[in-house]
Formats: sequence, C-alpha cells, structure tokens
Amino acid sequence: MNDAAVMQTPALTPSELARLDARFPVRNVPVRGDTLVSVRECGSGAAVVCLHGIGSGSASWLDTALLLEGAARVIAWDAPGYGESTPVAAAAPSAADYADRLHALVDALGLESFVLVGHSLGALTAACAARPGSPLASRIRGLVLISPATGYGAPSRADASQRVRTQRLDTLAQVGIAGMAAQSAARLLSSGASEQARQWVRWNMARLNVSGYSQAVELLCGGDLLADLPPAMPVRVACGALDVVTTPQSCAEVADQCGVPLELIAGAGHASYVEQPQAVAALLRDVLAA
Repeated sequence: MNDAAVMQTPALTPSELARLDARFPVRNVPVRGDTLVSVRECGSGAAVVCLHGIGSGSASWLDTALLLEGAARVIAWDAPGYGESTPVAAAAPSAADYADRLHALVDALGLESFVLVGHSLGALTAACAARPGSPLASRIRGLVLISPATGYGAPSRADASQRVRTQRLDTLAQVGIAGMAAQSAARLLSSGASEQARQWVRWNMARLNVSGYSQAVELLCGGDLLADLPPAMPVRVACGALDVVTTPQSCAEVADQCGVPLELIAGAGHASYVEQPQAVAALLRDVLAA
C-alpha cells in the first residue's frame, strides 16, 4: 500500500481520543524491578482482566469497559512489547512467557480473584494462565475466550506455522505498521460495522511496535491453545457470528475441547467487543454474576 492510501485512512476524532483519555486512562505498572506493564482501567468491584489480540491494544476495550464500570473493575493490558509494556526477553516467546508477565501484573495490582478474558491471540496467554496446575489458576474465578486463536504450534500444523510466520513478517516488511493498519478493518469487522468501529481498529493497529508484533507472531506460530484446555475453572467460549479470522467452525472446536457450547455474537466479526460491545458486556456481566 502506498503512502497516499495510508494518508486517506480516516483518523479518530479528537473527541474520541479525549473520551479514551478521560474515561479509560493509561498508566504504567512496575512489575519485578524495571519491567513495566501498561494498563487502562475503570470502574470498581470484581476485577475483570482483558487481554487483546495480535493487532490491537488496551484501548480497544474502551466501550466494553465503560458498559461494565458500574459493576466491575475492568483492567486491560498492553501485552509485552505493545504500548509501553516491556517486551519479554525471548525472541520467540511462548504463551508461558506471556502468562508469567500476566502473573507479575496481577501480583502488582493485588488481585486475588478475577475474571480473565482473552480475545484472539490473547486467548493463548489466558488459557496458559488458566490451565490446571498453573500458578494463577486458583485466582481466576472464570475464563472467557472470545474468537480464540488456536495457534500453529501443534506438530500437525508445522507447515502452516512456517507459512503464517512468513506471510505475516513479509507483510510487515513490505507495508509497515501503517499499511497493515490501513488494510485491517475489512477483515477484522463485519461488513455492517460502523465507521467509528473501523476507525478504532485502524487506530489501535497503527500503534503497534514492530518488535512486539514480531514476538507476537512467534507466539501465534508456536502456541497450541487446545493443549492447555480445558481450564481449571468455569469457561465460556464466544465468537462473532460473522468472524472470518477465527471462524465459528474453528471456535466450535475450542468450545468442544472445553466441554461447553459455542456462543455466537450476532452482527459481529472478529473484533466483536469493538463492533458489538453491548453483547460482550452482557456476556461478561453474566460471568460476573455466576
């Protein structure tokens, strides 16, 4: 994509950015010495910790968080290497590396009990943290996997792993972060998504860090979600009914592995919590009430 096409991508309005900063502010949490985790949070009550996908960031949870702030303390992280969060050390990190950083964050925040939500790539970290025997499992009261990425780390997916790694890193080299952001909306959202939802998807992706995204590609290509399931606590699995990235068919396999029905989010593509935040907030309220 050329620079002119990127420049034509509509930006978020100043009022939307002001709403983000005022209602869902960002701060850096020190964990384990000089390591930082960037988070956004709002609300009070039972804690809900939200993990974004490979092309997003903490700000993507804004509207879902605001719908829950009267009933919950909503905390959304920027994954290692995203925002101002310190990257993990390994060039090709595992889900366990990200789950260890999550453990450090919840320790720093003093969370003894919380609902954990993983979207897309975030589901790999969430499932690893919630697996039986995990140091965090006893503190996770409920797990929610939304359009979970299953990863390509299973031995049977070795060829696909190499192909996906090459495709994603080649695209990054060819068009850069700005080009990726300009191309993203049509695939991550349904055809009926609002222009504001599209702007949010592009804005979040445009703020990726090359090194953090590259590490996340390695997580995607080396991770194996199904190997960490079923988790040690109650779980819900949901998917946008119109998701073409992690399709309902793919997500149904995850739900089957967990022994629960797949819950479809009507009128939503992959970034369902951006496109249909009311439906996702309702799901999370149900989990909190259980």
